[in-house]
Amino acid sequence: MNEKKEEFPEEIKEARKNLSDTIVETKHSMEIDGKKYNYLARVGKIVMKKEEDTKTPQPVSEIFFIAYHLEGVKDLAARPITFSFNGGPGSSSVWLHLGMIGPKRVISELKEKPVPPPYIMQDNEYTMLDMTDMVFIDPVGTGYSRAAPGEKAEQFHTPEKDVESVGDFIRLYTSRFSRWKSPKFLIGESYGTTRAAGLSGYLQERHGMFLNGIMLISSILNFQTARFTTGNDLPYILFLPTYAATAYYHKKIDTELSLKKFLTEVEEFARSEYSFALMKGDSLTFTEKNTIAKKLHEYTGLSVKYINNTNLRINIHRFTKELLRSEGRTIGRLDTRYLGYDRDSVGEHNEYDPSYAAILGPYTATFNDYIREDLGYESDLTYEILANIWDSWKYDKQMNEFLDVGETLRKAMSMNASLKIFVANGRFDLATPYFATEYTFEHMFLKPELKKNVTMKYYDAGHMMYLRMFSLHKLKKDLKKYFNTAFVVDKK
Repeated sequence: MNEKKEEFPEEIKEARKNLSDTIVETKHSMEIDGKKYNYLARVGKIVMKKEEDTKTPQPVSEIFFIAYHLEGVKDLAARPITFSFNGGPGSSSVWLHLGMIGPKRVISELKEKPVPPPYIMQDNEYTMLDMTDMVFIDPVGTGYSRAAPGEKAEQFHTPEKDVESVGDFIRLYTSRFSRWKSPKFLIGESYGTTRAAGLSGYLQERHGMFLNGIMLISSILNFQTARFTTGNDLPYILFLPTYAATAYYHKKIDTELSLKKFLTEVEEFARSEYSFALMKGDSLTFTEKNTIAKKLHEYTGLSVKYINNTNLRINIHRFTKELLRSEGRTIGRLDTRYLGYDRDSVGEHNEYDPSYAAILGPYTATFNDYIREDLGYESDLTYEILANIWDSWKYDKQMNEFLDVGETLRKAMSMNASLKIFVANGRFDLATPYFATEYTFEHMFLKPELKKNVTMKYYDAGHMMYLRMFSLHKLKKDLKKYFNTAFVVDKK
């Protein structure tokens, strides 16, 4: 029996028929290290269609993007192109775009303090425009990207369908704008690193697109490392060094060691004594438990009594509330340097993330002005900076297990032995702790020759380490060095 095709109401049919690409191009220039760069900004939506055996492929979504291309490039095979996205799930691409690598940068932090409105945006001297063209992608349901009329956005909100949707856009953009010869890179942040790892496999195996490199900013590839669920002790171990870094920053630790040396000590304790203690569960003796609790007190600043009451298992949400409870302050999740206020000090976890509150206003206001005034793109839609998609995100294929795209990345690196990986970690990041990222890569079991293709860097900042000026400066230097080794252009 033939499956009956879905019939849409007439107004939906008409809206689907009228969908078309809307792209605006403008020209700009800026200086980077004293050199002038002229570039084209291309902004708009591309209608994505189902690849079906039909004379009229049907629209399924509209993907919004912002791209920057250096002008005057004669040989596109020598000019890299980088596809960029953020995480969430549900985040637009605005953070990497206006915070780290785009030609404009939002000022959201001065002297480690949030800035008040009105907000400032300026030329970004740390942009990657001198190294690569860039395409910033908003997945369906974020930014201005939407499902086509009659389609449901939820169909894109699984790890697999999200990768397919973004991957198909990358393939189409590469074809339409003649970039198949160009060295190709991905850069993702947070869940965007999950997406990037998934894309490493999808682009290779579905579209035959082999990448030169992937940049993972605040990475999470194996979700077991970050899910505080009963029976999963791994996060308690892997979050500990970030708890320690946070307590160190807020002067709750009695030590004369540098932060780096202090964390090395904490990491060794986490790998050994602490891991063994958690493995024992309630078979720990009173003396053993108290010994571990005292050590955790030295590393986290929390009281021995509190730690014992947690059964030596400190949950992230409790930590953000407990560390400065006596001072009536809470700490951030994305960046534990930031402090917030709650109604009272008796709750289990904070009412909001003060580090997210510090960036939401600056990035939203400056983007909405920039897109219309500088880039000439007008839309009355709400630009979804961070849509609440993570609550409805479906992990159907991961039922009774944890999402782990580390294996996808390992296989992609095995198939493409020249694929270079750059990983940036913030020491004050409690969303994707650096120790969890180390654990993930250590358990990918890469062969020695492939392991050499992974560059791991650290910054004394949070999830968005580029908010802190000296971290942004270091990040640009690290990325430039990475790019110089990630591809070689044959000049013959």
